[in-house]
Amino acid sequence: MHAICLHGGAGAITREIIDEALEAKFRASLGRILQAGHELLAGGGSALDAVALVVGLLEEDPLYNAGVGANVSAAGECELDASIMDGRTLAAGAVAGVRTVRSPIRLARAVMERSSHVLLTGAGAEEFAAAIGEERVENAHFQTPFRRAQWARVQELEQAAAPAVDAAGRPRVTSYTADDNVFFRELSFGTVGCVALDARGNLAAATSTGGMMNKRFGRVGDSPLIGAGTYASNASCAVSCTGWGEYFVRAAAAHDVAARMEYSGAHLGSAAAGAIARVGELGGEGGLIAVDRTGRVALPFNSAGMYRAWQTPTDGPHVALFGDE
Repeated sequence: MHAICLHGGAGAITREIIDEALEAKFRASLGRILQAGHELLAGGGSALDAVALVVGLLEEDPLYNAGVGANVSAAGECELDASIMDGRTLAAGAVAGVRTVRSPIRLARAVMERSSHVLLTGAGAEEFAAAIGEERVENAHFQTPFRRAQWARVQELEQAAAPAVDAAGRPRVTSYTADDNVFFRELSFGTVGCVALDARGNLAAATSTGGMMNKRFGRVGDSPLIGAGTYASNASCAVSCTGWGEYFVRAAAAHDVAARMEYSGAHLGSAAAGAIARVGELGGEGGLIAVDRTGRVALPFNSAGMYRAWQTPTDGPHVALFGDE
C-alpha cells in the first residue's frame, strides 16, 4: 500500500478569481506532479524521496508561492522557507529566510541528513548551502512579473494608507487582519507541500513557501517549523499545512493532527478536521493535507479553496481546486 497527497496552497480560490485558462494550468500542473510522485512510490521508492521530489517540482513551477514565483518581501526580495520530516525516524530538517538557494526543500533535507541541527536560518543557512555545494542562484531567479506586480500594488496601497514611519520616526509595523483581502485572501496563498506513505509503511512530509506578500523584519511562518507546518510520524500520520502561518504556529497544527490520533485514538479525518477547526477558532484560515499509516488521506480547509491532488493504488488520481469539489 502506498499513497500520496500534495497541495499548492489554500485561500481565495474561487471560480470568480480563477478563470478557465488559469484553472486548466493549475489542474495540469497538479496532475503532472502528482503522477511523478505516484510513479516513484509505485516503483518502490521511499516516502521521503517522494515528498522531496514533489515539493522540488512545485518549487520550480511559477504558479505557486514557493521557489520560482515566491512572494516578495517589503525589501523587494524573495525569502524562502522549507521543511521536511521522516516519519520512520522523526528526523527533520528546515531552513528559513534563504535568498539564493535554488531548492529550499533540498537544502532542508541536507540539514536533516548532513548536519546535527533541525533549523537553519538566513545567512547561516546560506553558509551551510555553500559548504555542501548546494546550487545557488540570484534572487531575481525566483521573482516573476506576476509577483512583482502584486508586490508593487501592495506597496502603493501601504504608502497611500499611512506613512512609512510613525511620529517618532520608527518604522511603521503593518497590522494584518483576517478581513484584509489584499494581504491574505488574494495574495498570500500558494505554499506547497506533500505527504506520502510508501510500500514499507513509512510516512514523510515536506513543505515549502515564499511566505506572506510584503513581509517585514525577517518574518517566518509555520512552513519551516516542525510541528506547526510540517510533521510526520509512523505512529500516526504525515501532515503539511498551508494558510495564515501565524495561526498554524499558535495551534501547532501539524502536530495537533498526530496528537489527536496518538493520544485520543481519533481517526485521521476527524483529527485533521479538528486541527483546522482549532486554527479557525483562533482566527486563522487555510488547510492541510494528511495521510495515515493505512493509506487514508484527509484534506480539510476552511478557506474558499485549496489546490490539491491525491492518489492511492485504489483511489485516484484526483485533482481539485475549489471548495465544492
